[in-house]
Amino acid sequence: MNNYIGVIVDSEAVSLDRVFTYKVPESLKSDIKLGQIVKVPFGMGNKKVNGFILEFIDEINESIKIKEVSSIVTDYSVITAKDIDLILKMKKRYFCSYIDCIKLMIPTGITKGVGHKTSSVVCIRGELVEKLKKKPYTDIYEVVGEYNGVYTKSELNREFKFSLSSINTMIKHEVLKIVEKVVSRCDNKVFDSYEEKVLNRKQADVVNSILSSNARKFLIHGVTGSGKTEIYMYLVKKMIEQGKESIILVPEISLTPQMVERFKGRFGNDVSVFHSKLSDGERYDEWLRVKNGEVRVAVGARSAIFLPFSNLGLIVIDEEHEGSYKSESDPKYSAVEIGEMKSEIEGCKLVLGSATPSIDTYYKCTNKEYKLLSISERADGASMPDISVVDMREELKENNKSIFSRKLYKAIEETLEKKEQIILFLNRRGFSTFVSCRKCGLVFKCKNCDVPLTYHNDKKYLICHYCGSTEEIPKICPKCGSKYVKYFGVGTERVEREVKKIFSSARVLRMDKDTTGKKNSYELIYNSFKNGGADILIGTQMIAKGFDFKEVTLVGIVAADLTLNIPDYRAAERTFQLVSQVSGRAGRGNKKGRVIIQTYTPESYAIKYSSQNDYESFYKTEIMLREGMNYPPFSKIFIVNMSSKNESLLIKYTQIVGNFLKNNFAVYDNIDILGPCPSPIGKINEFYRWQIILKGEVTYDMANFIKKSIYEILKKDYNVIRISIDINPLSLL
Repeated sequence: MNNYIGVIVDSEAVSLDRVFTYKVPESLKSDIKLGQIVKVPFGMGNKKVNGFILEFIDEINESIKIKEVSSIVTDYSVITAKDIDLILKMKKRYFCSYIDCIKLMIPTGITKGVGHKTSSVVCIRGELVEKLKKKPYTDIYEVVGEYNGVYTKSELNREFKFSLSSINTMIKHEVLKIVEKVVSRCDNKVFDSYEEKVLNRKQADVVNSILSSNARKFLIHGVTGSGKTEIYMYLVKKMIEQGKESIILVPEISLTPQMVERFKGRFGNDVSVFHSKLSDGERYDEWLRVKNGEVRVAVGARSAIFLPFSNLGLIVIDEEHEGSYKSESDPKYSAVEIGEMKSEIEGCKLVLGSATPSIDTYYKCTNKEYKLLSISERADGASMPDISVVDMREELKENNKSIFSRKLYKAIEETLEKKEQIILFLNRRGFSTFVSCRKCGLVFKCKNCDVPLTYHNDKKYLICHYCGSTEEIPKICPKCGSKYVKYFGVGTERVEREVKKIFSSARVLRMDKDTTGKKNSYELIYNSFKNGGADILIGTQMIAKGFDFKEVTLVGIVAADLTLNIPDYRAAERTFQLVSQVSGRAGRGNKKGRVIIQTYTPESYAIKYSSQNDYESFYKTEIMLREGMNYPPFSKIFIVNMSSKNESLLIKYTQIVGNFLKNNFAVYDNIDILGPCPSPIGKINEFYRWQIILKGEVTYDMANFIKKSIYEILKKDYNVIRISIDINPLSLL
């Protein structure tokens, strides 16, 4: 008998991050379930709050006074026993609270009362419907029967020419009846059929290896265009045949249109789509479809990994190397790591796919944690594009100050003449990267953040890409009074303007965060380019992966060095991945593709090996450097970021925390302590930022001990100081 339950209360307070015991009254014992939401009295005033049932407790110390559960909020379980296993693993790994984990697993608005959407409809008697279809009505009051025709008032007006006053009169006399009907908010768009393709020999070998192996974790290392998506769909088909469900993750919203198009075209309404751009209501409806077993497949971004399938057979994480699979807010989870945890808990297959696997994942393959499955050729027999590297230093020597090298200019001209499509890639939005005074050298920075402002020509403003604040373009330098204010660097907006100026007859589209801010805007741009609505697509990393445009024969990488110069140990890896992925957009149809990479550092091994499509050589070079510098995967990087609007208080506490860490961990030979020091970006949105890094054999138990200790140190002022803690963060900035 379930006499007592352990409950997690719905509160963000650090001090309340524990299990509270409540007694189950006799009246609720038959209805209480693990994972339900219940109302419980909490605190001195016994305020009714939501709580999540995490466990059942048969007996407790009778001398302790225990409060009773007030009521049941949901008659079904919003989290399962398997979810609770995952929560416990996440709590240890990501140093987060119970409630942080729970809220990842349920729709955003479920605790706020978000439920079914309903619409008022009119029910009309069946006999009347038939009579009205045959001839104009005379006396509707003569008709009797069941209310089985369902219409809105506008439909009655349009179809039967009823006036609004007539409708209201009939409702009054109960000839018509108003009822509330549940309306789905899910996207029921129908896609063209995406026919199943015959797998080539290599694709079939990969599928058979996954289905027949006792192993659970796999990496498909396939070159761009090798047909990984068709492999995923074949695996999903096999799961459906076995009565099992599948989750397909794509890195971000920008990749979902093409993947949704293919999966819905193949599997129809058996596919749920789940991503961050959905409204609370849409997320609730999609989540409930999964919960109720109405779909067998989910395609979505990072958060779709938590959807409540009951018989999960397969998790696919496409483009597994992408940084967007790592959350930058608490809990700072990695979708790949969650996939590994769920694979153990659910007993399902985990398949990662990438043309440029992360160093960490490929290292796991060499250690036999993952089974490596390689595909070195494109699926349809198409050849890899010809790639050439242009040294922009030589262009300057030849007095070419354009953003286009002579080679890229000529290639664009030739491709337009042949009526083929072009992608131009630059991983920086805006018109220019910064604005400065040519006389005194002052760089115009955000007043809230320690970063240069970016000039956006279409908005005629300087914009901060961190806090979003805007400033008017200065006419004179505030430091020296000079009028010599100049824009430096190149962004996608400026590339667009230059293209339109030089190639005036070309139809141009731009895809970056500025042009895809509205709902469905990405899909509109994608479909326009796919259907031949433009000759040139200019974009940031949104266009770097996943696209399969058959008419794109030229890819130009305007500045390959941008990610190479970031102060981060992953800079070379990210550059190799971006250049390789963008290059892979060329020549995916029957026509030969070519890629032109513009760079000021052609000697970089990241540029060199990406231009040669040589992942193995890049990996060998990079892994050797990582081992020599004791960077992951040979160590862990534990970072403590502290921020506050009060700079002096921040420095004081950072020094206290730094001394605590040195006193407790400096004795370890296998752990280095770096800092305290200001973060590379020292201020964001008015908050000053400092950091401390521990590098080496830092365990999760150590990390949790550090977190608890820091909150104890900050007890008096933790509302003034923000703390962010992570192991192997996405960025050290």
